[in-house]
Amino acid sequence: MLTNPSQVILRNSNLFENQNVLVINYEDDRLPKHLLEHANKVTALALDFHHHLQMEPEASQELSLFFSHCLPNDELFDTAIIYYPKAKALAAYLLNLAGQHLKPGGQLVVVGENKGGIRSLVKQIPAYFDKPFKQDNARHCLLYISELIEQAPKVRLDEWVSQYQLDTPQGEITVCNLVGVFSEKKLDEGTKLLLSNLPRMKGRVLDFGCGAGVITAALLKEQPQLQVECIDINAMALASCELTLTANNFIATTYPSDGLAQTQDKFDGIISNPPFHDGLKSTTDIAKNFVSDSVKKLKKGGIWHIVANRHLAYSDTIEDNFGQVNVIAENNKYKIYSNKFNKINKQTR
Repeated sequence: MLTNPSQVILRNSNLFENQNVLVINYEDDRLPKHLLEHANKVTALALDFHHHLQMEPEASQELSLFFSHCLPNDELFDTAIIYYPKAKALAAYLLNLAGQHLKPGGQLVVVGENKGGIRSLVKQIPAYFDKPFKQDNARHCLLYISELIEQAPKVRLDEWVSQYQLDTPQGEITVCNLVGVFSEKKLDEGTKLLLSNLPRMKGRVLDFGCGAGVITAALLKEQPQLQVECIDINAMALASCELTLTANNFIATTYPSDGLAQTQDKFDGIISNPPFHDGLKSTTDIAKNFVSDSVKKLKKGGIWHIVANRHLAYSDTIEDNFGQVNVIAENNKYKIYSNKFNKINKQTR
C-alpha cells in the first residue's frame, strides 16, 4: 500500500513521463517501482535501511537502488523527487543534494504531510531553485514543484556537520553530528544515566542504534580494548558515527542493520539507548523486537545493558526473554536494565 505522499506523487504522474527520475528519502512502499510506469528510468536513494531492503528485490536495469547519504556517482537527472523529512535541517541538505544531481532547468518535486513541516519549503528553498509552486493538495499532503535555475553547489559533508566537545563520565569526547541526527550538545539524560552505570565489558560489543556514536566513543574512551560494532538504520547516523570515531582516533565497525538482522555471530555485550520513533510516530516495537532478538545474539554470560524511558513497558518483554528483570539504576525518567545472558531462561527452558 502506498503512503499518502506517494499517492499524491502518482496523482501527478504526468510530471515524470519519459524522464530519468531521482527519488530521495522515499518511504516504506514501492513508489520507485510504480514510477517506471511513466518514467524511462528511476534511481532511488534511501536514507532508511529498512526502506531500502523493502525495495531491493525490485532492482533492475531501469531501477537503481542505493542506501546512503549520497549517490556514488555524478549522474544528472531530469527530475528529482524529495520526500520532505521530519527534520527541517535535513531538508536543506536534501535540497542541495537534489540540486547537485539535476540537469540545468531540471524539475524539483517536493512532497510531504502537512503535519511534517512541508509548508516551510517556500521559505527554505535555496536561491538556485525557482520559487516553489503548489502543484497539489490532497490526502493531508502538499506537493510543490520548482526548477533549477542556477548551478547548485557540490555537497560537502563537512558543511553539514556540527562538531563539539561532550563531557561524559568516561572523559571528554568529540561528537560529530550531521543534520537530521539526534545528538544534543550536552549529554542527554538517558545516555548520561547509562554511561554513569557502565559495566566492565569484554571482547565483541554491539552498539544498537548508535546514532552519532556517543555511547561507542565513551565506551572506547574507558575500555579501548573492546571490539565495538555500531549499527543503525539511518544513513546520516552511520555517517555521523564514522566522523565521531575519526575525530577521537577510535576504531570501530559501522554498518546498517534492520534490527539485528544484518549482524553476524554472537556478542559478548550489547549496549543501547534504543530508538522508539519511526517517522512521525512513536513506537516500542523496535525496542521490543530488539529485546527478543538480543538473546539469540548474546554469548553465554554476555552483558545486555540498555537505558529506557520509565513509561515504556519493557519489563514483561525482558522477563519473557531473559528470565528476570534487573534494574541497576533509575531516576524519575529512565531505568537502566542490565542482565547477563544465561541460556537457562524462560525462552530456552
